[in-house]
Amino acid sequence: MADIFEKLLKNSGPLGQHRERAHGYFAFPKLEGEISSRMIFRGKEMVIWSLNNYLGLANHPEIRKTDAEAAAKFGLALPMGARMMSGNSNYHEQLERELAAFEGKEDAILMNFGYQGIMSAIDAICGRHDVVVYDAESHACIVDGLRLHPGHRYVFKHNDLEDFDKQMERATNLIAKQKTGGILVITEGVFGMAGDQGKLKEIIELKKKYDFRLLVDDAHGFGTLGKTGAGAGEEQGCQDGIDLYFSTFAKSMASIGAFMAGDKGIIDYIRYNIRSQIFAKSLPMPIVIGNLKRLELLQTKPELKDKLWSNAMKLQKGLKERGFDIGNTNTMVTPVYMKGGLEEATAMVMDLRENYHIFCSIVVYPVIPKGHIIYRLIPTAAHTDVDIEETLIAFTETKAKLDAGEYKAEMIPDMAEPQSK
Repeated sequence: MADIFEKLLKNSGPLGQHRERAHGYFAFPKLEGEISSRMIFRGKEMVIWSLNNYLGLANHPEIRKTDAEAAAKFGLALPMGARMMSGNSNYHEQLERELAAFEGKEDAILMNFGYQGIMSAIDAICGRHDVVVYDAESHACIVDGLRLHPGHRYVFKHNDLEDFDKQMERATNLIAKQKTGGILVITEGVFGMAGDQGKLKEIIELKKKYDFRLLVDDAHGFGTLGKTGAGAGEEQGCQDGIDLYFSTFAKSMASIGAFMAGDKGIIDYIRYNIRSQIFAKSLPMPIVIGNLKRLELLQTKPELKDKLWSNAMKLQKGLKERGFDIGNTNTMVTPVYMKGGLEEATAMVMDLRENYHIFCSIVVYPVIPKGHIIYRLIPTAAHTDVDIEETLIAFTETKAKLDAGEYKAEMIPDMAEPQSK
């Protein structure tokens, strides 16, 4: 019999195979200092484009004051236990009520983490006779949730309504054949890599043709889209057609946790059946109180969202004017598509960081096909015009080097930090 660990050590996976050279630089980098548009990386100040601090709330003085006061008053232990047993509080229930009202839904349930929460919600909602139809570019948390689903699942091509119709036909026929079960459609309000919005309005319109319920993961749309910041459903004028609205606090709210909102009956069902919350300690009181304050500022300071969008438009306009391909984004998420191999991408990232002091996320093979590079820039309300201008200059100059073939494998030293023993 083989040693299960031996198998793992021989095959580190597509990302782990580079860990000895990448750790601490390309993977698991350490950004130090106050969360802002500029932070310290390896002793150098960088313009940071990798944080989802969309509204700049991470270090807002009112937020910091509320967080500190709540921590001093309650500590991190309270409430002890899972919410169902001993970990509930008036503050937890208040946050749920306010989130539901903000999203125009009857009720909401708090979750400790977004990734864990939506996975467990899918598990709670879907049984073995149910069918899930989902967008091909759904986030990993959705895909992992579907791995728990014992029934059928059909994927439709990203934002492709013709293929969505085809998969719904398959799902409907299967349900008819089984004579039991229902259909859950899952998509996203904003796709976090490409920056395009999900076709929520069009999918909801197809409820006239098919019988299904719609779950929308709006992690990037919450706080950034819509007149009030209520998200992609508000932006597209179809919030009422979303049966379950999900978002995390880790982006616009710059915090920890998540929530799901919908009709009271289904939220109550989830509340009493979602294993990741029933069997997990409740969110600590300082986080809940801090999230109440964040939600208040999100609603009462529209200038933060206005500043985010002003920065996003300046960045995207500047990139397009310089000939960069930013795809079909219609949100603040700003992808930059380029051609090149892994070695070229690695050398380019190092040039941006070491010589231009620009820090941004990059995606290469095996996440995307060979020969392609995607930079993902995340503008926030904290960025300045100087940040944007310096970044546009850096991208223009490094792209010219990439096109000229100046980035070679031999340029890449071993940048990994020594592992602690």
